[in-house]
Amino acid sequence: MWRAAPLAGRLARAAFASATAALVVSQAPASVVAAEWSGRLEGHGGPVKSIVLSHDETRALSASFDYSVILWQRQDQGARVVHRLIGHDAPVNDARFLPGGRAVSVGDDGAILLWGLGKGRVLDRVDTGAEKLIQVRAVPDGSFVVAASWDHTARVFDLAGDRLIESARLEGHRGPVNAVAIAPDGAGVYTASYDGGIRLFDRATGALLREVHGHGWGVNVLALTRDGRGLVFGAADGSLAVLDPRSGEIVKQLASHARPVLALAFSADGRRLASGGGDGAIRVYATDDWHLLEAYDNPHGPVWGVALNRDGRRALHVGLDDHVGVWQVNPRVAFDDSGQSAPRRFQVGEAGDPGARQFARKCSVCHTLTPQDGNRAGPTLHGLFGRRAGSLPGYPYSKALREAGFIWTEETVSDLFARGPDLVTPGSKMPLQRLTNQAERRALVAYLKRATAPGQPPAGQAEDERR
Repeated sequence: MWRAAPLAGRLARAAFASATAALVVSQAPASVVAAEWSGRLEGHGGPVKSIVLSHDETRALSASFDYSVILWQRQDQGARVVHRLIGHDAPVNDARFLPGGRAVSVGDDGAILLWGLGKGRVLDRVDTGAEKLIQVRAVPDGSFVVAASWDHTARVFDLAGDRLIESARLEGHRGPVNAVAIAPDGAGVYTASYDGGIRLFDRATGALLREVHGHGWGVNVLALTRDGRGLVFGAADGSLAVLDPRSGEIVKQLASHARPVLALAFSADGRRLASGGGDGAIRVYATDDWHLLEAYDNPHGPVWGVALNRDGRRALHVGLDDHVGVWQVNPRVAFDDSGQSAPRRFQVGEAGDPGARQFARKCSVCHTLTPQDGNRAGPTLHGLFGRRAGSLPGYPYSKALREAGFIWTEETVSDLFARGPDLVTPGSKMPLQRLTNQAERRALVAYLKRATAPGQPPAGQAEDERR
């Protein structure tokens, strides 16, 4: 269950200017949550990577491993799904609101998509050719966005009507770029990389202005204050610090996470900062003197995204769960762990069926076994054997899989795990993974054959599936 972390002795107090993050969309931080948001936002079929609310805090966008972005509408109790935005060919890493009823998203497919939220449709798509785009940020007026790329660059896209036009490429890092932050005047872009460097670039020309800071370990996240005088970063070694972006000097070292820092968010009033880490910890700080207000440890897994409402009284958190959670920071209410399965479907011990164990580890994040559980990032595997690849109704297969032409059998399933989807189904959306141990592969195939077998089908159905 969720448990509070002790406060005494964990953090010293120090002063620094009150700040609001430059993770801003439509004059609001990228991660803000209205106090009225409550319960869980349920609707994704896989882990959730990021969460953001609209300027008026009545709507939300969540980006997920299930290849989708969901547009949520706040209600008196919980929230409803307005649109499920389908267009990426891989997990979606980040999404942000834009003015004019639009949004932008980036994913592991290396694509950046512009959405019209009125009808939930793609307005424009740019395939960058990069391995993946991991984060996107926008200026308040929506005139341009910046995407962090794992090809060692950050890319600036101007918005011309309903088109995305790449206008600059920020180059020079020696490793994947994980995070970007746009200066308040829009002229500069800060980048953070696995190479441990934080750099400042000229947004218009793409020229490197200066090396701001060298950490040594990879830097995962950035949050720039609204006045541009403070820059918070979180790193792969768990470090969390505030630096002066002009001098590059650290002005406050916050307590380290036990694992990489994966999320940062300011409240809109700038008085609160939240951090989330691979250790499952979520910490909320008061930015007037950087003392720790609340801290929680989540034993169920990492925190990939964290958000605070406008006054920092409530927070959203996302991670390995296929929902967005909401908890009350002040007045303090403990995390609601009711209904939380532990371990999750993909967290199993060494006991039990070896095939079931491999399914939990290799397949269960993306796939279910029964029709009532439906699709996740991938289609349900119910009735898999004897079915033509790419043929299950209702699932948005890639063109490559729709045209694959083969039937799923014990041999083709085994071949998929032996050689990998890059060779068996090239061009498909399947994540690259193999199971080279023959005994484990046989156990997995045998388990899938048993677990996905449908009940007695209606007359003619089995024959249709074999065609």
